[in-house]
Amino acid sequence: MLPWRSSALALLLALHFVAGSCAPICQTPEKSCDFVCDCEDCVDEQDCGHSGRGFTCDFEAAGMCGWTDQSLNAAVYGWQRRQREGNNALPDSGPTSDYSTGTAAGWFVGVSALASGSLSTAVLISPEMKQSSPTCRLRLRYFLWDSGHVGLGSTPLWASILRHDSQDTVVWRPEATSVRGWREDTVFLGRIPTGFRIRLHSRRSAGQRGDVAVDQLEFLDCALPLPLEGKECPPGMTQCGRGGCVEQRQLCDGSDDCGDGTDEKSCDGYQMCDFEQDLCNWDLRSFSKLKWGRTNQVNISDMDPLKGPGRDHSHNSATGHFLYVTVPDGGLTSDWAVFQSPRLEPTNEARPCKMVMYTHQFGPRSGGLSVLVAGSEISPVWQRGGALGDVWVKAEVDIVTDSIFQILIVAAVRNLAYGGIAVDSIALSPECRLSFGNGTLPSFPKPPKHPCAEPEKMCDFHPDCAGGEDEDKCGDFSSSQGSSGWTDASIGSQGWMLHRNETTKEEYLYVSEAPGQQLTEAQTRTPPLGPSGPACNLSFDFALTGNLDHIGHLSVRLIDSLLGIRPKLWEFSGTTETGEGVWLHVELPIGVRRDRFQLAFESRAMKLPPDANIRVQNVRFVSCNDNYFPASPTGLSCNFEDGLCGWYQDHSGDFDWAVMDGMDHTIGIGRSLVVDMWSPSLRGAFGRLVSYTQLPVASDHCLSFFYKLHGPNTGTLNVKLLSGDGYEALIWTRSAAQGNVWHEAHCPVPHQLTNFQLLFEAVRSGFDGRVAIDDVAFVEGPCAAPRVCSFEGQRCGYSSSGQVHWLHRSGRTATLTGPRTDHTLETELGFYMLVNTGQGLLPSGGTSVLNSPVRQGNAKTECVHFWYHMGGANPGSLTLYMKPVKGQRVKIFSDSLNQGDVWRHGNANISSALVDWQLEFEVVGAGGKDTHVAVDDIFLSAHPCEDRASKCTLERGMCSWSNTQNVNADKLDWELTSREAESHYPTPPEDHSLGTEKGHFLYLPSSNRTAAYENAQLLSPHLPPTKGTCLKFWAYKPHSSDSQLRVWRLSQGRLHQLLVVIELGGPWKRFDVNVTSAEEYQIVFEGIKGTSGVVALDDIEYTDGVNCGNKVTDGLTTSPKGDMNGGVAAAVIVVLLLIGTLIALLVYYLRTRQVANAPTGPPPPGPSVGGGFSNVIYEPDLTQDRVNIPVVQNHPMAAGFNNVLVSDVRERVV
Repeated sequence: MLPWRSSALALLLALHFVAGSCAPICQTPEKSCDFVCDCEDCVDEQDCGHSGRGFTCDFEAAGMCGWTDQSLNAAVYGWQRRQREGNNALPDSGPTSDYSTGTAAGWFVGVSALASGSLSTAVLISPEMKQSSPTCRLRLRYFLWDSGHVGLGSTPLWASILRHDSQDTVVWRPEATSVRGWREDTVFLGRIPTGFRIRLHSRRSAGQRGDVAVDQLEFLDCALPLPLEGKECPPGMTQCGRGGCVEQRQLCDGSDDCGDGTDEKSCDGYQMCDFEQDLCNWDLRSFSKLKWGRTNQVNISDMDPLKGPGRDHSHNSATGHFLYVTVPDGGLTSDWAVFQSPRLEPTNEARPCKMVMYTHQFGPRSGGLSVLVAGSEISPVWQRGGALGDVWVKAEVDIVTDSIFQILIVAAVRNLAYGGIAVDSIALSPECRLSFGNGTLPSFPKPPKHPCAEPEKMCDFHPDCAGGEDEDKCGDFSSSQGSSGWTDASIGSQGWMLHRNETTKEEYLYVSEAPGQQLTEAQTRTPPLGPSGPACNLSFDFALTGNLDHIGHLSVRLIDSLLGIRPKLWEFSGTTETGEGVWLHVELPIGVRRDRFQLAFESRAMKLPPDANIRVQNVRFVSCNDNYFPASPTGLSCNFEDGLCGWYQDHSGDFDWAVMDGMDHTIGIGRSLVVDMWSPSLRGAFGRLVSYTQLPVASDHCLSFFYKLHGPNTGTLNVKLLSGDGYEALIWTRSAAQGNVWHEAHCPVPHQLTNFQLLFEAVRSGFDGRVAIDDVAFVEGPCAAPRVCSFEGQRCGYSSSGQVHWLHRSGRTATLTGPRTDHTLETELGFYMLVNTGQGLLPSGGTSVLNSPVRQGNAKTECVHFWYHMGGANPGSLTLYMKPVKGQRVKIFSDSLNQGDVWRHGNANISSALVDWQLEFEVVGAGGKDTHVAVDDIFLSAHPCEDRASKCTLERGMCSWSNTQNVNADKLDWELTSREAESHYPTPPEDHSLGTEKGHFLYLPSSNRTAAYENAQLLSPHLPPTKGTCLKFWAYKPHSSDSQLRVWRLSQGRLHQLLVVIELGGPWKRFDVNVTSAEEYQIVFEGIKGTSGVVALDDIEYTDGVNCGNKVTDGLTTSPKGDMNGGVAAAVIVVLLLIGTLIALLVYYLRTRQVANAPTGPPPPGPSVGGGFSNVIYEPDLTQDRVNIPVVQNHPMAAGFNNVLVSDVRERVV
């Protein structure tokens, strides 16, 4: 045995040695975090501030890719890995979701809350990374929102690099504007020759949690050129000393592209100046009062991140020197500054003087940079307008002149908040020879004439000047100089140029080679435009042609002055045709833009001309005047079959409504407008559809429409009235699952004395559902009485009469008495109708009546459902009457005792026999103190009420079952649908009741849009104590589903477990569960979603007072407040129930008994109990809130429950 063990030990040691010796080959410290995957699985790039082959970090892993908080006082202000605040409601601060996944389950890094006080700085730092290339950049998504209205401050967010051999160097400073949404930007890291770390800073004096955040980091083009093993450099490229190749144009350009400096060594004859020692013969003297200066960032400021360029180009360091001009401390007296080269000898086209320089044009103060050649006369040879961001940009200028000349570099500076222009790393080619001849500088050209309009009125689609020249150079090719309004803003190796043929008048923009070193898209921009109106379109023709299968891509982007860079509006990739004369046409909606904006064409060609050509021509701005509203024949009434009619998308929101084919209310296969909350590309909180401005109206109007709120986590739909002064009033709202069916809504719009607008607002408080609208109508006159009223934003035509008025209140506005939350939203913000019944307001015997609008009579019996709340000792009585227009009112419901702090369900049948009628909720005072009665969520169903013990087939709605909206109890909702109606989620192939695709059921699907193991609770009405009630239902859960189903009894604030279903599989299966309770209770179906599959319910029934053995266990209860008619009705009900019981016993005796908790096959379906309302109301003495369930600590998936468990011993405190 010993030799065998020795051999085994030797083998293990050998294997360990081999494994240990192999690991360092690709995981040596020198090869880790260098932006190159040396290991096959890229493990050497794990937790480097990024992870994996994409060199990205989305913060979904707890390790945060190695990023750590290094705030000096993290207890006061620091960075934290976070998820969205809140549950199903929008958070009060921070992002509504992360960026990477776009859901509440996703993670990001945000700051902690900061109480008002002195400035504090939070610092997030990356692990150390190896040296980076000149093209290295970090693309990130950031969030800046001042939710507490305390001010963001000047520097709420910036980035710096920290290396061993220098101090902190600022590399990124986003605009400090407050926007409730994720924005995208790029941090240009550039060439860093040593190990470095990235630091993200936030400095504020006060702020809410999560209001500064970052997510989805992507490191791009950061690796140095890789050696070509066994290969030589391709033609036109040069070998680097460390391996790898660079292009010829990268030699002697003042940038270390190789990573070892070899591309900058053989530069004899070049005049290189990095301004580290002196000015290198460049002359800063100028007859302008504004002067350039040689400086570095340390001299400018090492405390204020907004001052200076942050670093030089030559060394990418705060201590490196450059030339800089900005607004002086004493103010701006001249808006331009110039410096010049020494005198140079004449050149020719064969041997032009080539100048390379790097410019930094940052902030609103940067008006632009120009290069002039001063020979016999002064002429411009190069220009770059505006601000280009926090980046050093390479520029190349070829100079051909037949006289001695000087190079003039002129900066235009604006008198604005921050920023400036810097120049560094100037290289003159050997052809730029110093001249010792005499000469005088020609006179400086006259500045352009003063514009005829103020800057904010230039290019605003309104001709303000007499000749309209303020709209001439704005990018519209139909103007004589319109094409010249496009300015190349490219910073990479490709750029845009304007081709203009004076003979044929042909002109177009095209992509060509550019001197920039960044590997970014070519971009050309308009000047600032707008604001624009709802009909604004961008019209253009484009062509992607050449001899390649894939030419490249072309896109249109909008840059908003407030919101920053927006997502692409349009994109094309591939090729249009091989022919030269083929152009494709685009009409691109721009719509309403309230703030100034720029439009940009962005492109990247696979190869440059002549192999590939990307061109744009005939650019037009169509109907963009912000006062232009096209006529709509139907006004605001719209079925969306042919456009949006009198409505438009509000682009200041986060996302747009989309036109959907094949799902509408009008014809079933037409169009409707939708917002798919489950879309992975959706970001932000709001999507708004806004009406054209409406003139004042002297009479009341009605806005009606059909809507869907579908899905387990669907969000909210609001309707708002927007007044001329910008005030928004909520007039209608719905949230949570409403079933995959169309519902009708009516919104009264009172007369308006000023201009106004209406808007539909989809609120992304949920991430797994769909919001849809269709068949909108806006007509004069009052709204018809709505069938549903939640009292959110309106009273639905209900009026008050009697000694005390009913009040339209919310939990937040309640003072002495009243429910803490409404029933609809179950929050303090939700509204209900309330009457104070305290003796000081409503004396004993006094009455107050809430009257509904008059409804048209119907031959069919209808059912009114409502929720009521009675609080305090002796709150009085609540009686519901059906009052015909002619005749005596009929009592259909009554209740009196204190119900505790709980909303209760009531319903009653209405038979009007074609006579118009209205509802009267009458409250009679009983002399109590601090008492009240409240009503909420009144719903008129077209079908008779179900008996409490009848089977709910779900074919006529959810009967008396309801989803809770208490965010402490659940996060999702059970959804009513059918297989035929559902196209997005997995469902059973058919329902159980009808056995068809048309039949309805309740279901809870699983998807990755919400976190696994989130729950949905379905509640029964309150039921009286019982010694034995049988709960019967059918459930569906396929083998592929890892969802769960639990059944609970909720009483006195505790959940008692009755049943757990983990594994089911196969078709619908029936469950019978005995329920006993000494107190009043509710039955709770709790679905727990997994990662896939579905769980569904159908044919839910409970036999009140009759157990599953068909034994009568409870005596019958009668209403304590039944009058003579009520007594007769009660007696009839008793006789019918006794007869029904005898029949049931006879059937039970004759049939073969088959009782099981989970039978494997369906029993013969029993007859459904007929509809009808019972006045029997159980009167308990409750003090507990109906739902207040804490987060589950131990999930049943990990608890090892059996597949099916029937029990009444497990409890959970509510």
